Amino acid sequence: MVFTFGIEEEFLLMDARTGLPTGAQELTRALITPEHGSFTTSAELLDAQVESSTRICTTRHEALDALLGFRSRLAAAAAAAGVRVAATGAAPRIADVPPVLNSSDRYRRMGVLTGAVAHEQYVNGTHIHVGIDSRDTGVRVLNGLRPWLALLGAVAANSPYWRGQDSSFASWRMVHYRRWSVQGCPPVFSDAQDYARRLQGLLDTDVVLDAGHVGWAARLSENFPTVEIRIADAQLEARDTLLLAALVRALVDTLASAVPSSVPVAVPDPELLDVGLWQAARFGMHGNLVSHPGGSIPAAEHLSALLEFVAPALEDAGDSDFVASGVARLQGMGTGADRQRAAVRSGGYAELADLYSRSLTAQ
Repeated sequence: MVFTFGIEEEFLLMDARTGLPTGAQELTRALITPEHGSFTTSAELLDAQVESSTRICTTRHEALDALLGFRSRLAAAAAAAGVRVAATGAAPRIADVPPVLNSSDRYRRMGVLTGAVAHEQYVNGTHIHVGIDSRDTGVRVLNGLRPWLALLGAVAANSPYWRGQDSSFASWRMVHYRRWSVQGCPPVFSDAQDYARRLQGLLDTDVVLDAGHVGWAARLSENFPTVEIRIADAQLEARDTLLLAALVRALVDTLASAVPSSVPVAVPDPELLDVGLWQAARFGMHGNLVSHPGGSIPAAEHLSALLEFVAPALEDAGDSDFVASGVARLQGMGTGADRQRAAVRSGGYAELADLYSRSLTAQ
Protein backbone atom coordinates (compact mmCIF):
# COMPACT_ATOMS: atom_id res chain seq x y z
CA MET A 1 0.00 0.00 0.00
CA VAL A 2 1.25 3.46 -0.94
CA PHE A 3 0.53 5.92 1.84
CA THR A 4 -0.52 9.23 0.35
CA PHE A 5 -0.11 12.46 2.25
CA GLY A 6 -0.84 16.17 2.18
CA ILE A 7 0.65 19.16 3.96
CA GLU A 8 -0.86 22.34 5.35
CA GLU A 9 1.40 25.30 6.12
CA GLU A 10 0.45 28.52 7.94
CA PHE A 11 2.30 31.80 7.50
CA LEU A 12 2.27 35.17 9.26
CA LEU A 13 2.12 38.51 7.44
CA MET A 14 4.21 41.32 8.95
CA ASP A 15 4.38 45.06 8.41
CA ALA A 16 7.61 45.73 6.54
CA ARG A 17 8.39 48.78 8.68
CA THR A 18 7.37 47.75 12.21
CA GLY A 19 7.70 43.97 12.03
CA LEU A 20 4.27 43.64 13.66
CA PRO A 21 1.61 41.29 12.28
CA THR A 22 -0.62 42.96 9.74
CA GLY A 23 -3.57 42.05 7.56
CA ALA A 24 -3.35 42.38 3.80
CA GLN A 25 -6.73 41.59 2.28
CA GLU A 26 -5.63 42.24 -1.29
CA LEU A 27 -2.77 39.79 -0.86
CA THR A 28 -5.04 37.15 0.63
CA ARG A 29 -7.60 37.54 -2.16
CA ALA A 30 -4.86 37.29 -4.77
CA LEU A 31 -3.63 34.05 -3.24
CA ILE A 32 -7.02 32.44 -2.73
CA THR A 33 -8.13 32.90 -6.36
CA PRO A 34 -7.59 31.37 -8.78
CA GLU A 35 -6.76 27.89 -7.56
CA HIS A 36 -3.42 26.40 -8.45
CA GLY A 37 -3.03 22.86 -9.69
CA SER A 38 -0.83 21.61 -6.84
CA PHE A 39 -2.10 23.60 -3.86
CA THR A 40 -5.02 25.59 -2.50
CA THR A 41 -5.01 28.67 -0.29
CA SER A 42 -7.30 29.69 2.55
CA ALA A 43 -7.56 32.31 5.27
CA GLU A 44 -6.91 31.47 8.92
CA LEU A 45 -8.26 32.67 12.29
CA LEU A 46 -6.40 35.99 12.15
CA ASP A 47 -6.44 38.47 9.29
CA ALA A 48 -2.62 38.41 9.46
CA GLN A 49 -2.42 34.70 8.64
CA VAL A 50 -2.65 32.68 5.46
CA GLU A 51 -2.67 28.91 4.94
CA SER A 52 -1.76 26.69 2.02
CA SER A 53 -2.66 23.04 1.45
CA THR A 54 -0.97 20.72 -1.01
CA ARG A 55 -2.97 18.38 -3.13
CA ILE A 56 -2.82 14.66 -2.27
CA CYS A 57 0.78 13.59 -2.82
CA THR A 58 2.30 10.17 -3.45
CA THR A 59 5.95 11.20 -3.56
CA ARG A 60 8.00 13.82 -1.77
CA HIS A 61 8.84 15.36 -5.15
CA GLU A 62 5.18 16.18 -5.72
CA ALA A 63 4.98 17.69 -2.25
CA LEU A 64 8.12 19.77 -2.73
CA ASP A 65 6.79 21.21 -5.99
CA ALA A 66 3.59 22.22 -4.23
CA LEU A 67 5.37 23.71 -1.21
CA LEU A 68 7.80 25.72 -3.30
CA GLY A 69 5.05 26.74 -5.71
CA PHE A 70 2.96 28.30 -2.98
CA ARG A 71 5.89 29.85 -1.15
CA SER A 72 7.19 31.58 -4.27
CA ARG A 73 3.71 32.83 -5.11
CA LEU A 74 3.27 34.08 -1.54
CA ALA A 75 6.64 35.86 -1.64
CA ALA A 76 5.72 37.62 -4.89
CA ALA A 77 2.27 38.65 -3.62
CA ALA A 78 3.74 39.93 -0.36
CA ALA A 79 6.35 42.00 -2.18
CA ALA A 80 3.62 43.53 -4.36
CA ALA A 81 1.56 44.36 -1.27
CA GLY A 82 4.52 45.83 0.63
CA VAL A 83 4.41 43.29 3.47
CA ARG A 84 6.79 40.61 4.68
CA VAL A 85 6.12 36.95 5.42
CA ALA A 86 7.30 35.12 8.52
CA ALA A 87 7.71 31.34 8.31
CA THR A 88 7.71 30.91 12.07
CA GLY A 89 5.63 29.15 14.68
CA ALA A 90 4.99 32.35 16.68
CA ALA A 91 5.11 36.07 15.97
CA PRO A 92 8.31 37.56 17.43
CA ARG A 93 6.43 40.75 18.26
CA ILE A 94 2.74 41.60 18.52
CA ALA A 95 0.75 44.77 19.10
CA ASP A 96 -0.86 45.57 22.45
CA VAL A 97 -4.36 45.66 20.91
CA PRO A 98 -6.49 42.66 19.90
CA PRO A 99 -5.96 41.40 16.35
CA VAL A 100 -8.43 41.54 13.50
CA LEU A 101 -10.12 38.15 13.21
CA ASN A 102 -11.21 36.50 10.00
CA SER A 103 -14.75 37.62 9.21
CA SER A 104 -16.16 34.11 8.64
CA ASP A 105 -18.93 33.05 11.00
CA ARG A 106 -16.95 30.10 12.35
CA TYR A 107 -13.88 32.14 13.20
CA ARG A 108 -16.03 34.92 14.63
CA ARG A 109 -17.73 32.46 17.00
CA MET A 110 -14.36 30.97 17.90
CA GLY A 111 -13.03 34.41 18.78
CA VAL A 112 -16.02 35.17 20.96
CA LEU A 113 -15.70 31.85 22.79
CA THR A 114 -11.95 31.95 23.40
CA GLY A 115 -11.50 35.65 24.13
CA ALA A 116 -7.93 36.53 25.06
CA VAL A 117 -6.68 33.14 23.84
CA ALA A 118 -7.70 34.06 20.29
CA HIS A 119 -6.31 37.56 20.80
CA GLU A 120 -2.85 36.03 21.12
CA GLN A 121 -3.25 33.35 18.47
CA TYR A 122 -0.31 34.68 16.49
CA VAL A 123 0.94 31.13 16.05
CA ASN A 124 1.36 29.06 12.93
CA GLY A 125 1.61 25.34 12.44
CA THR A 126 2.43 22.64 9.92
CA HIS A 127 -0.21 19.92 9.68
CA ILE A 128 0.53 16.65 7.90
CA HIS A 129 -2.26 14.35 6.71
CA VAL A 130 -1.53 10.72 5.89
CA GLY A 131 -4.13 8.57 4.16
CA ILE A 132 -5.58 5.53 5.95
CA ASP A 133 -7.86 2.75 4.78
CA SER A 134 -10.32 2.97 7.68
CA ARG A 135 -10.98 4.87 10.88
CA ASP A 136 -10.21 1.76 12.90
CA THR A 137 -6.74 1.78 11.32
CA GLY A 138 -6.57 5.47 12.13
CA VAL A 139 -7.28 4.79 15.78
CA ARG A 140 -4.50 2.19 15.94
CA VAL A 141 -2.16 4.74 14.39
CA LEU A 142 -3.22 7.45 16.86
CA ASN A 143 -2.55 5.13 19.78
CA GLY A 144 0.87 4.26 18.40
CA LEU A 145 1.80 7.87 17.66
CA ARG A 146 1.48 9.04 21.24
CA PRO A 147 5.06 8.23 22.43
CA TRP A 148 6.56 9.93 19.35
CA LEU A 149 4.63 13.21 19.25
CA ALA A 150 6.96 15.10 21.60
CA LEU A 151 9.96 14.11 19.49
CA LEU A 152 8.26 15.35 16.32
CA GLY A 153 7.51 18.62 18.12
CA ALA A 154 11.15 18.95 19.15
CA VAL A 155 12.39 18.33 15.60
CA ALA A 156 9.91 20.95 14.34
CA ALA A 157 10.58 23.59 17.03
CA ASN A 158 10.64 26.99 15.30
CA SER A 159 9.14 29.63 17.61
CA PRO A 160 11.63 30.91 20.19
CA TYR A 161 10.56 34.58 20.25
CA TRP A 162 7.44 36.11 21.76
CA ARG A 163 6.57 39.73 22.60
CA GLY A 164 10.01 40.95 21.60
CA GLN A 165 11.92 38.58 23.83
CA ASP A 166 13.51 35.17 23.73
CA SER A 167 10.91 32.99 25.44
CA SER A 168 13.59 30.47 26.49
CA PHE A 169 11.43 27.89 24.72
CA ALA A 170 12.31 26.26 21.42
CA SER A 171 8.59 26.18 20.58
CA TRP A 172 6.46 28.86 22.20
CA ARG A 173 3.62 27.78 19.92
CA MET A 174 3.40 24.41 21.71
CA VAL A 175 3.09 26.24 25.02
CA HIS A 176 0.42 28.58 23.69
CA TYR A 177 -1.70 25.67 22.50
CA ARG A 178 -1.96 24.36 26.05
CA ARG A 179 -4.47 27.19 26.64
CA TRP A 180 -7.11 25.75 24.31
CA SER A 181 -10.05 23.72 25.59
CA VAL A 182 -8.88 20.43 24.01
CA GLN A 183 -5.15 19.95 23.50
CA GLY A 184 -2.12 17.75 24.13
CA CYS A 185 -1.67 14.10 23.27
CA PRO A 186 -4.85 12.30 22.26
CA PRO A 187 -6.14 9.71 24.73
CA VAL A 188 -6.10 5.99 24.00
CA PHE A 189 -9.13 4.79 22.04
CA SER A 190 -10.33 1.21 21.79
CA ASP A 191 -11.65 1.56 18.23
CA ALA A 192 -13.30 3.97 15.80
CA GLN A 193 -16.62 3.69 17.61
CA ASP A 194 -14.97 4.71 20.86
CA TYR A 195 -13.33 7.66 19.09
CA ALA A 196 -16.67 8.79 17.69
CA ARG A 197 -18.39 8.46 21.07
CA ARG A 198 -15.80 10.47 22.91
CA LEU A 199 -15.58 13.10 20.19
CA GLN A 200 -19.36 13.52 20.42
CA GLY A 201 -19.03 13.93 24.16
CA LEU A 202 -16.71 16.87 23.58
CA LEU A 203 -19.03 18.36 20.98
CA ASP A 204 -21.90 18.14 23.44
CA THR A 205 -20.13 20.61 25.74
CA ASP A 206 -20.37 24.34 25.17
CA VAL A 207 -16.61 24.88 24.73
CA VAL A 208 -15.96 22.78 21.60
CA LEU A 209 -17.59 24.39 18.59
CA ASP A 210 -16.92 21.60 16.10
CA ALA A 211 -14.52 18.74 15.41
CA GLY A 212 -11.99 21.19 14.00
CA HIS A 213 -11.80 22.81 17.44
CA VAL A 214 -10.35 19.61 18.93
CA GLY A 215 -6.69 20.54 19.22
CA TRP A 216 -5.04 17.20 19.94
CA ALA A 217 -1.51 16.93 18.58
CA ALA A 218 -2.85 14.16 16.34
CA ARG A 219 -6.44 13.35 15.41
CA LEU A 220 -8.61 11.76 12.75
CA SER A 221 -9.72 14.21 10.10
CA GLU A 222 -13.47 14.70 9.82
CA ASN A 223 -13.14 15.86 6.19
CA PHE A 224 -10.68 13.39 4.71
CA PRO A 225 -9.74 9.70 5.25
CA THR A 226 -6.55 10.70 7.01
CA VAL A 227 -4.69 10.87 10.28
CA GLU A 228 -3.72 14.48 10.88
CA ILE A 229 -0.53 15.21 12.83
CA ARG A 230 -0.63 18.79 14.16
CA ILE A 231 2.31 18.97 16.55
CA ALA A 232 4.72 20.87 14.29
CA ASP A 233 5.48 24.58 14.18
CA ALA A 234 5.45 26.33 10.81
CA GLN A 235 8.82 25.63 9.22
CA LEU A 236 11.45 28.03 7.91
CA GLU A 237 12.18 26.18 4.67
CA ALA A 238 10.21 23.87 2.44
CA ARG A 239 12.82 21.14 2.91
CA ASP A 240 12.28 21.36 6.70
CA THR A 241 8.58 20.75 6.13
CA LEU A 242 9.29 17.90 3.74
CA LEU A 243 11.62 16.19 6.23
CA LEU A 244 8.81 16.21 8.78
CA ALA A 245 6.33 14.91 6.24
CA ALA A 246 8.63 12.03 5.27
CA LEU A 247 9.14 11.06 8.91
CA VAL A 248 5.44 11.30 9.69
CA ARG A 249 4.38 9.28 6.65
CA ALA A 250 6.91 6.56 7.50
CA LEU A 251 5.70 6.49 11.09
CA VAL A 252 2.04 6.19 10.08
CA ASP A 253 2.97 3.52 7.52
CA THR A 254 4.86 1.53 10.18
CA LEU A 255 2.04 1.74 12.71
CA ALA A 256 -0.75 1.04 10.22
CA SER A 257 1.07 -1.92 8.67
CA ALA A 258 1.97 -3.60 11.96
CA VAL A 259 0.23 -6.90 12.61
CA PRO A 260 -1.96 -6.50 15.72
CA SER A 261 -0.49 -8.44 18.61
CA SER A 262 -2.45 -10.64 21.00
CA VAL A 263 -0.06 -9.58 23.75
CA PRO A 264 -1.26 -6.43 25.57
CA VAL A 265 0.96 -3.45 24.86
CA ALA A 266 1.93 -1.19 27.74
CA VAL A 267 0.27 2.21 27.37
CA PRO A 268 2.39 5.26 28.24
CA ASP A 269 1.08 7.16 31.24
CA PRO A 270 -0.75 10.27 30.00
CA GLU A 271 0.91 12.56 32.52
CA LEU A 272 4.33 11.53 31.19
CA LEU A 273 3.27 12.24 27.63
CA ASP A 274 1.92 15.61 28.71
CA VAL A 275 5.09 16.65 30.51
CA GLY A 276 7.01 15.33 27.51
CA LEU A 277 5.31 17.87 25.25
CA TRP A 278 6.31 20.68 27.63
CA GLN A 279 9.84 19.30 27.75
CA ALA A 280 10.06 19.22 23.95
CA ALA A 281 8.71 22.77 23.71
CA ARG A 282 11.23 24.02 26.25
CA PHE A 283 14.42 22.36 25.02
CA GLY A 284 13.76 21.22 21.46
CA MET A 285 16.55 18.93 20.31
CA HIS A 286 19.04 20.26 22.88
CA GLY A 287 17.77 18.46 25.94
CA ASN A 288 16.22 15.20 27.00
CA LEU A 289 12.87 13.80 25.97
CA VAL A 290 10.58 11.51 27.90
CA SER A 291 11.04 7.90 26.87
CA HIS A 292 8.66 5.01 27.22
CA PRO A 293 7.96 3.48 29.72
CA GLY A 294 9.56 6.31 31.70
CA GLY A 295 12.57 8.48 32.34
CA SER A 296 14.36 10.81 29.96
CA ILE A 297 16.87 10.17 27.21
CA PRO A 298 18.81 12.62 25.00
CA ALA A 299 16.68 13.93 22.15
CA ALA A 300 19.23 12.76 19.59
CA GLU A 301 19.02 9.22 20.98
CA HIS A 302 15.23 9.33 20.75
CA LEU A 303 15.47 10.48 17.13
CA SER A 304 17.84 7.60 16.34
CA ALA A 305 15.28 5.18 17.81
CA LEU A 306 12.59 6.66 15.57
CA LEU A 307 14.76 6.34 12.48
CA GLU A 308 15.42 2.69 13.29
CA PHE A 309 11.71 2.07 13.91
CA VAL A 310 10.60 3.52 10.56
CA ALA A 311 13.60 2.44 8.45
CA PRO A 312 11.69 -0.16 6.36
CA ALA A 313 8.91 2.31 5.58
CA LEU A 314 11.42 4.99 4.57
CA GLU A 315 13.11 2.47 2.29
CA ASP A 316 9.83 1.43 0.69
CA ALA A 317 8.94 5.06 -0.01
CA GLY A 318 12.38 5.85 -1.43
CA ASP A 319 12.95 8.43 1.31
CA SER A 320 15.87 6.89 3.22
CA ASP A 321 18.65 9.01 1.72
CA PHE A 322 16.57 12.18 1.82
CA VAL A 323 15.75 11.72 5.50
CA ALA A 324 19.34 10.81 6.38
CA SER A 325 20.51 14.00 4.66
CA GLY A 326 17.82 16.05 6.38
CA VAL A 327 18.67 14.70 9.81
CA ALA A 328 22.36 15.42 9.21
CA ARG A 329 21.43 19.00 8.27
CA LEU A 330 19.28 19.27 11.38
CA GLN A 331 22.14 18.09 13.55
CA GLY A 332 24.57 20.49 11.84
CA MET A 333 22.46 23.64 11.47
CA GLY A 334 19.96 23.07 14.25
CA THR A 335 16.20 23.41 14.29
CA GLY A 336 14.38 26.48 13.05
CA ALA A 337 14.50 27.84 16.59
CA ASP A 338 18.30 27.53 16.59
CA ARG A 339 18.56 29.32 13.25
CA GLN A 340 16.24 32.11 14.39
CA ARG A 341 18.35 32.68 17.50
CA ALA A 342 21.52 32.72 15.42
CA ALA A 343 20.00 35.39 13.17
CA VAL A 344 19.07 37.61 16.12
CA ARG A 345 22.54 37.23 17.62
CA SER A 346 24.01 38.21 14.26
CA GLY A 347 21.90 41.23 13.40
CA GLY A 348 18.89 41.60 15.68
CA TYR A 349 15.30 41.53 14.50
CA ALA A 350 16.21 43.04 11.12
CA GLU A 351 18.34 39.99 10.40
CA LEU A 352 15.53 37.75 11.65
CA ALA A 353 13.13 39.30 9.13
CA ASP A 354 15.73 38.76 6.40
CA LEU A 355 16.06 35.14 7.48
CA TYR A 356 12.31 34.69 7.04
CA SER A 357 12.50 36.19 3.55
CA ARG A 358 15.44 34.05 2.47
CA SER A 359 13.94 30.90 3.91
CA LEU A 360 10.59 31.36 2.21
CA THR A 361 12.01 30.73 -1.25
CA ALA A 362 15.00 28.58 -0.30
CA GLN A 363 15.45 25.55 -2.52
